[in-house]
Amino acid sequence: MKKTNWTYDFPPVSARAWKQQIQVDLKGADYNEHLIWESQDQINVKPFYNAEDLKEAPALKINTPDSWYIGQEIYVQSVSVANKKALDAVARGAESIVFNLPTEEIKIQELFKGMEGSEIPVHLNLKFLSPRYTASVFEFCRKTKATIYVHTDVLGNLARTGNWFNSLEKDLQLHDEIQQQAAKISRLSIDASLFQNAGANRVQQLAYALSQANEYLNLIDNHKNPGPLNEPVFKVAVDSNYFFEIAKLRALRILWATLAKEYGFNQNCLIIASPTRRNKTIYEYNANLLRTTTECMAAVIGGANTVCNLPYDALYHKDNEFGERIARNQLLILKNESYFDAVSNPADGAYYIETLTRQLAEKALALFKEIEASGGFLKALKNHTIQKKIKESAVKEQLHFENGQEILVGSNKYLNDKDTMKDTIEIYPFLKTHPKKTLIEPILERRIAESIEQNRLDNE
Repeated sequence: MKKTNWTYDFPPVSARAWKQQIQVDLKGADYNEHLIWESQDQINVKPFYNAEDLKEAPALKINTPDSWYIGQEIYVQSVSVANKKALDAVARGAESIVFNLPTEEIKIQELFKGMEGSEIPVHLNLKFLSPRYTASVFEFCRKTKATIYVHTDVLGNLARTGNWFNSLEKDLQLHDEIQQQAAKISRLSIDASLFQNAGANRVQQLAYALSQANEYLNLIDNHKNPGPLNEPVFKVAVDSNYFFEIAKLRALRILWATLAKEYGFNQNCLIIASPTRRNKTIYEYNANLLRTTTECMAAVIGGANTVCNLPYDALYHKDNEFGERIARNQLLILKNESYFDAVSNPADGAYYIETLTRQLAEKALALFKEIEASGGFLKALKNHTIQKKIKESAVKEQLHFENGQEILVGSNKYLNDKDTMKDTIEIYPFLKTHPKKTLIEPILERRIAESIEQNRLDNE
């Protein structure tokens, strides 16, 4: 019986041929006007991409992780409650825990009770600076099998609150002591999620994160103890613009590798990604499930090391078992049923994503150079340049939302007039401001649906 050869060698179709066919289908309509659109990042997006887009610039080489962790973020208000929640989360599928510690009164032994022999990575986000506390964490790690990363971000605290913990000199002194006492567990941490949640576009997010990292490399006495800077941790917020967000995370790795190479440091970095709060809503809150699923998918394909999901009701409900379980289950489904951990680099070679990655990286690097030429990240904060640029971007996005160019289902499109929330809200879901004296103007996080939601609540 003669075998049939089912392998066909199709001739490639040039970009010119594609465009000609599209022009025929448009029946005289303008190609550029109808099919090319400009993103918030000033990137012109074409209707198609092919191999010709990568001819002059080959596919990028990005060090993406072989796998990713299902993370669970826990705010430690009560040590016993946080410990119980962490043990339950691990038992139900969490592979990494991110503890947010507001005070150094939290005893590390009590927080890790029952987890001493566990080797799952645990991240401690310290909202304070204390070499003594970090040393106690290091001593705990030395006696157990715990894998702990301690995060400190003095510049991030300044950007978020408008003040230092103490002062510039004191904060850097304490930061340097922390690096020296606990070099193996302390990690430089850059919270780029602040920029996204405040309304910065992707180019700004990447450029400001890189500039903040560079400021650390210049301010801290790296020659004493360069170890902690080998793998910094970038915390990133991801929105629902799927392909752009995949490209954003990939561009971040390229940018850090470029900067680290200049300083002679390890070119790898850790990325902890979570869904943005900026596009989440209190009305039609179940739509948040769809948004976070898309955002977590983008984070995984973009190459995040750890993904921490945001519960669909996090805006208006206190922490609760149901919301956290659903958020964790979304990640479990992506990993175990959708096989999002089967390939470590699924975006490599995709013409569209490769092109977006390169364009975002190039634009962010150009903005980074502008910031550095003007004196760097800290000076830009003190001059309120960064705050001003983020506000401009946020206002532009807000206008797109208000005129219907950016749609949030249940907020500015497909509203359910019978939907009520006043009796359901447990926590204040809008921007809180506490008038106080600050050294600089803080960068404030604000959701784009807040104004319209406040009006609806007032009229219920």
